[in-house]
Amino acid sequence: MLKNDILDFYKRTSPYTDLGLYNDFARNLPDDIDDLCLLQRNQIIHPFDMSDEKMRKDSNSCYGDMTKLPKTALCYENDLFPTAQSMLAELLRRDKNYCLDRKIEDKIHVCCREQAILLASILKSKGISTRVRSGFAKYVNTCGKTAGDHWITEYYDIEKEKWTLVDADMYFYEDVLDEYHIDFNLLDIPRDKFIFGAEAYLKSRTGELKKEEIYYASNPLTIGIEASIHGLFYDFHSLMNDEIIFLHLPKYIIDKKFKLTEEEYIELDELAKLMLDPDKNFHQLLNIWNSQDKFRIMSGGMND
Repeated sequence: MLKNDILDFYKRTSPYTDLGLYNDFARNLPDDIDDLCLLQRNQIIHPFDMSDEKMRKDSNSCYGDMTKLPKTALCYENDLFPTAQSMLAELLRRDKNYCLDRKIEDKIHVCCREQAILLASILKSKGISTRVRSGFAKYVNTCGKTAGDHWITEYYDIEKEKWTLVDADMYFYEDVLDEYHIDFNLLDIPRDKFIFGAEAYLKSRTGELKKEEIYYASNPLTIGIEASIHGLFYDFHSLMNDEIIFLHLPKYIIDKKFKLTEEEYIELDELAKLMLDPDKNFHQLLNIWNSQDKFRIMSGGMND
């Protein structure tokens, strides 16, 4: 059983996961994780699919009739709804019924990060210790050969006394698991199916992960050690209840254009090693969080 101070820490909310006036609404959503994820998945369209011309012409897609979406529909609404509260507010503005058969035109278009924080916020509202996790996964690609950046949710199962990994973003694709080579339970993801940010970084440093085997879906595409640094800091901030947006990364790294000194890499090595066991090293990580300002001063968006 985890120490109470750690469990209590992950019951707390951040500006991204706090639901404010929607706490009671979230608390009354299904307690069953299967029902909860299925319900959530039916509120959201992944923007990658929105940008697929073939998908947009599909009248019988996994999301519904895509032809009903106006051509002016935003492919990405992440910037509009970066917080769980903003997502729920917009969903209920479009249709007050948070239900499985939401009309396709009333769904919002956000990515895995938003799915992860929305699920985390709902579980936190129910008093469950929950944290968002960031890293990389091969199962998000149909080819299953390269690991793309991905965000999932991790909650503490009191009865089983263990953290459980859940992927609400991919859960909707239950009918096409074969296409994605998913032969495991998305409500209890095996640890070896997800490469956490710290693991990706350390394996990139040693060469165990080849440059072409890992990517962060930016424009242009970011691969290798640079991609892993994104995952490292997204996960570090998430472990500290600060689920930063895609645009954010420590300013000193952006200013250096990822051309770090060996001393700076070693500093990240030490951070990553602690993150491999975030519960055992919780207080050391918290100390770094409170003392290393450069890891928290962000670049990106209006911070540029």
